[in-house]
Amino acid sequence: MLNHDLLGHPLWMWVGFFLLIGLLLLFDLGVLNRKQRAIGVAQALKLSAFYIALGLLFSLWVFHALGEQAGYQYLSGYLIEKTLSLDNIFVFVLIFTHFKVPAEYQYRVLFWGILGAIILRGMFILIGTTLITEFEWMMYVLGAFLIYTGIKMLLAADAAPDLEHNRMILFLSRHFRITPGYEGKRFFVRREGKLFMTPLFLVLVVIDVADVVFAVDSIPAIFAITQDTFIVLTSNIFAILGLRALYFALAAIMHRFEYMKYGLSLVLVFIGGKMLINHSHAYDLIKVEYSLLFTVVVLSVSMLISLVKTKGKAPGKPEGWVPGSPPKEEKNEG
Repeated sequence: MLNHDLLGHPLWMWVGFFLLIGLLLLFDLGVLNRKQRAIGVAQALKLSAFYIALGLLFSLWVFHALGEQAGYQYLSGYLIEKTLSLDNIFVFVLIFTHFKVPAEYQYRVLFWGILGAIILRGMFILIGTTLITEFEWMMYVLGAFLIYTGIKMLLAADAAPDLEHNRMILFLSRHFRITPGYEGKRFFVRREGKLFMTPLFLVLVVIDVADVVFAVDSIPAIFAITQDTFIVLTSNIFAILGLRALYFALAAIMHRFEYMKYGLSLVLVFIGGKMLINHSHAYDLIKVEYSLLFTVVVLSVSMLISLVKTKGKAPGKPEGWVPGSPPKEEKNEG
């Protein structure tokens, strides 16, 4: 039945949303990624602008169809997830640099990586919704987890990861056959009847594992804004859809965003505190509009400070936390 509600909203909304996402992915794979080539900065900027405009246009539809409160919730979730995706880009730069992935193959890795991320995040959101519905105390757990995550992000931001000893890489290297070098765009090849992984597949695994960890960190931030599954899912997926294009647009200047990690950390701690405070009251003490304003101001200030402080600074060696990779300091001490 068309009037049947699925997770609080009519079925046609869910079908329309997933149909739109499917068409965008097909367009990306079949048209934009048909030829293996490096994506130029100009094209990446245009694609990034397209995906951001699409996400913002969807917010207008949310305001119109679901109301003002839902519209602010969507915008808050979209903005938080979009800015947290900068952490993903830092990690992409680290991984591609370390493994010397040719530029023409990076887009292919990111496409399948983001496709996996969409599926996994969808599963996490459904699981999170179920847990929050069944166990009210989960809101306190998620709030405390966000505060912990914000502090952890701040402390680990300047770590130099030891990718040579990444746990997933070591596991795959010990249990599977891997070719010594890249085999074009292929993830797997056959040699004398035996199946081999290529280093490109290892890179894809590391990227997907990193996104799973970041999803565990970032999805609770949207649950702090709203528990509406439709708003949580749509804002999250629209925010990461253009992540590939954003990577190619910003990879060369990521060092200019050096102080963004402080703003992101502060936002996560604030949202975690908001979740704890609001859930302990019968009404929302901190309104979603104020959360959105706080997020915009903090991130804008941290971006401005970054651009001023790093003016004229040459790109340095990428640093940051890659899940599964111990800091080099720990290795040296051991």
